[in-house]
Amino acid sequence: MALPIEDYAIIGDTQTAALVGRDGSIDWLCLPRFDAPACFAALLGTHHHGRWLIAPAGGGRAVSRRYLEDSLVLCQEFETAAGRVRVTDFMPPRDREPDLVRLVEGVQGTVAVEMELVIRFDYGSIVPWVRSMDGRLFAIGGPDALSLWPGAATEGRDLTTHATFEVRAGEQVTFVLAWHPSHEELPNPAPDAAKALTDTLAWWRDWARRCTYHGPWREQVLRSLLTLKALTYAPTGGIVAAPTTSLPEKLGGVRNWDYRYCWIRDATFTLFALSIGGYLEEAAAWRNWLLRAVAGDPADLQILYGPAGERRLPELELPWLPGYEESRPVRIGNAASGQLQLDVYGEMMDVLDVARRAGLPPDRDAWALQTAMLRHLEKIWRAPDEGIWEVRGPRRHFTHSKVMAWVAFDRAVTAVAEAGLDGPVDRWRAVRAEIHQEVCSRGFDVGLNAFTQYYGSQIPDASLLMIPLVGFLPARDPRVAGTVASVERGLLRDGFVHRYPVEERQQEVDGLPAGEGTFLPCSFWLADNYVLAGRYDEARALFERLIGVANDVGLLAEEYDVGARRLVGNFPQAFSHVGLVNTARNLARAHGPAESRGEGRGAVPRA
Repeated sequence: MALPIEDYAIIGDTQTAALVGRDGSIDWLCLPRFDAPACFAALLGTHHHGRWLIAPAGGGRAVSRRYLEDSLVLCQEFETAAGRVRVTDFMPPRDREPDLVRLVEGVQGTVAVEMELVIRFDYGSIVPWVRSMDGRLFAIGGPDALSLWPGAATEGRDLTTHATFEVRAGEQVTFVLAWHPSHEELPNPAPDAAKALTDTLAWWRDWARRCTYHGPWREQVLRSLLTLKALTYAPTGGIVAAPTTSLPEKLGGVRNWDYRYCWIRDATFTLFALSIGGYLEEAAAWRNWLLRAVAGDPADLQILYGPAGERRLPELELPWLPGYEESRPVRIGNAASGQLQLDVYGEMMDVLDVARRAGLPPDRDAWALQTAMLRHLEKIWRAPDEGIWEVRGPRRHFTHSKVMAWVAFDRAVTAVAEAGLDGPVDRWRAVRAEIHQEVCSRGFDVGLNAFTQYYGSQIPDASLLMIPLVGFLPARDPRVAGTVASVERGLLRDGFVHRYPVEERQQEVDGLPAGEGTFLPCSFWLADNYVLAGRYDEARALFERLIGVANDVGLLAEEYDVGARRLVGNFPQAFSHVGLVNTARNLARAHGPAESRGEGRGAVPRA
């Protein structure tokens, strides 16, 4: 059985990532990239579905763990009656094929260590053919092959590779696992592990030094930025929402989705955080990825793509995997790729506006794409959609979707006025004014004094906390204050925010069984609203509560189950870490937000 989600840490090479448990087991790894089939899938089943364990013989949990400073190199220490041993795990940044290095070091005494390697390709369904060659093990199954350079003698039994060895203080035993296509020749000799460690540390620390945030909570902010970088697919610039699939939003439930893809919305939030953090190279790479991914007819815009811009992401269920803590079904692919979500147009226009303001030079091709998208949005913004929460119920006129359509035209007007770009600015102003009037008349309930989830409803929705953050209305507008109060009344539980009501009545909206955890990004948005409204003490208290649910190495999932006091949902989640970065910056100035997306906007509602 897999560990609690918070007991995992991530290592990666900016092309894929592994989850390493406190017990020394790597329970999730997809090779050669984030969305490839997993060769270790114990996270969604048992050890029989693939894992790589290195820990003291007899088991146990790490007594301490940490990332080596400003890196994605994980160091865990285990203690037994006989002594203490350290396991250092990392994936060197690569030119082509991935490696995973595990260094076992004796710290004190003499410790017996067990290594158990269970390779199961295709999400635990394929038992490979394993043979020994030239001092290493070679496993092959269909298109995949893995080579293991072991630092100790191994034996095979029960379709598993085992090793038991002793490590004395000062000694080191090294294991290297490398993937390559099965039709290609075996990889060259194993990399120099010591050099690989030095180079990997240098690479991450060089990247971390570019961070421009030096305020309170620097440790948490930098760890979040490092996590966001880890979720960037380096060859293309695409950014995945999370490295996992089917970690449940409710333990034992069916809200289990594949997040190993590039959502335009999530990527724009991520690029916003990276841009204000000083990482414009990533913003430029993502802009180029976007141009390639969405090239063609604007009507064909998808809300998510594969890491290289793939469009076909069929949703399938894997019945042989029992799911994380019996949370079924396990899904790969994501049917949301075929949904209409109007907000992505606004998110895309907004992040490119932020990048320009941060110093990214305008790109004519990117602007041509944006104007084509705006022409299409003019035709469709009045249509119902599935909205930011990707509901599986009927399409509706979601208020947040319309607000973000307003953002799209607002940022286009700004680009013409401030960046000197060309476009039909008078027409854009007119559309902007029309959307603003409609949202304020149809999306606002006078009796509740609050904006509501969709036109004509009385349902609160935390996405409406974005209204002042994007500058649609000022934070001190009575309608915004009323909406914040509505969220506090209807969605705040034990100091954390739900996306929308989780009781049975919401089933007709999202088309799914009731119940899920509180949504961490929405909780950060509430803190941002407090800052904008001058409620600084409440904002800080909420922020401290939120960072308090991060695990011991600073990682957040998508949601938090306040009853079980556990992280739930895919992990680590880019959306949550973006919220942490942005709120930390917003709290950095005593008089207001440092980097609000709507700063300078919305002081007077703009037509």
